[in-house]
Amino acid sequence: MRDSNRTSYAGILRRSLLVGVAVLAAGSLASPALARAPQQTGPVDLIAQVPTPAPTPQATSPVPVTPPVPVAVPLPAPPPVAHFTLADARALAAAIKGIGAEGLYPRDYEPAALAAAIAKGESPELDQLASRLFMWLAEDLRDGRTPMPDRVQWFAVDPDQDLHPNSALLAQATETHDVAGVLASLNPTHPDYALLRDMLATAKDPKQIAMVRANMDRWRWFGRDLGLQYLIINVPEQELRLTVNNKIIRTYRAIVGKPGKTATPQLAETVKNVVFNPTWTVPQSIVKGEGLGAKLIGNPASARRQGYVATKAADGTITVVQQPGENNALGRVKLDMPNEHAIYIHDTPNRNLFALPSRALSHGCIRAERATELAMTMAILGADLPPETAVEYNLSGKYTKVPMTKPWPVYVGYFTVARDVNGTMRSFGDLYARDAPVISSFAKARQLHTDQRKSTEAVVKLDNPL
Repeated sequence: MRDSNRTSYAGILRRSLLVGVAVLAAGSLASPALARAPQQTGPVDLIAQVPTPAPTPQATSPVPVTPPVPVAVPLPAPPPVAHFTLADARALAAAIKGIGAEGLYPRDYEPAALAAAIAKGESPELDQLASRLFMWLAEDLRDGRTPMPDRVQWFAVDPDQDLHPNSALLAQATETHDVAGVLASLNPTHPDYALLRDMLATAKDPKQIAMVRANMDRWRWFGRDLGLQYLIINVPEQELRLTVNNKIIRTYRAIVGKPGKTATPQLAETVKNVVFNPTWTVPQSIVKGEGLGAKLIGNPASARRQGYVATKAADGTITVVQQPGENNALGRVKLDMPNEHAIYIHDTPNRNLFALPSRALSHGCIRAERATELAMTMAILGADLPPETAVEYNLSGKYTKVPMTKPWPVYVGYFTVARDVNGTMRSFGDLYARDAPVISSFAKARQLHTDQRKSTEAVVKLDNPL
């Protein structure tokens, strides 16, 4: 290993360790890798071995066929109803009256009908109405008001309705007689939500008010609590942040998908592996569609010079894999977060592109500035990899996969009003024209929530980093 290489990576390692110290100071899970002396280990493939399942025993005699028994389909359960005292019902009415502060509309929750029912005193009719309106309001605060069809390319499943179902919220509010407190507990914990709420309180321009409302609702589409430590990418801003306890530890410029078919979808995934010196399997749209496979098969010397291994199957299908190296399309590192879109975070050999003000250049994947520093930080903190080992893996030139041992979520969001890298709230260009459907939905009557959890749009595998 050349001393110059070690020297250049010493600086990257130093920055990674500084980030790691900042993460620990912010309250993340402690990493033994930062506490112990570095170990030197050779590059190895750390892919977990999956045991071969035991063979299924063969039947020794024919199995009699039993005719299917008709199964009764259960009717949907009636919505829960709780008893509302007059004090609880008035608390709900007050919450509805003030819900504009959270970017929602009081009119959606029938304040006049509730007031009339309260005036008549406690009754089964008041219980029915108040229970329904409470759940409507709780759903919008917990999951967002925007109907799923208006959440373009939204594939991040919000876990909150599983963690805090309607029936449990309703019971908690009426049994503790704390309607306002239960509703307030559903607000997102990310600091940007509170800053948007402050902006809404002082905004005068109708267009700005509509934009702030839309972006407040987008925070509700994610889980209320994003976790202790996570990565978050704001696509319109084209920035990636490493965050701990909702405190930004480090920011990285990002390259995101070009508008159109290769736009980066909105996701909530988890980093499973840090890959040093990744290979890249070239998609068939290039291998076949652009004729790369035939060119490389016909010229093996050219394939070797470019770092490609091309193979042709018996059926004529050509597979092309770019080997690790300086010219690899994924660069030196990759953060693997398995998802149906084949989106991941990676390095790039074209690092000069990070200096561009507009970086919507990829086929959907996310390229990160200073990706080696980010990957080393993730491996040290998320997989307890000794720092020196991370350097060895990177300099080895060999494909090495390091499985994460601590959960590290990744959120790919779309916020057109948010904090910038300097901590100032500002607007970002609507890169994929996704604001209009959300804003338009707020101008319409509230729609009943369905069991749909993500977009029904076609899933396109965006696995081309070029």
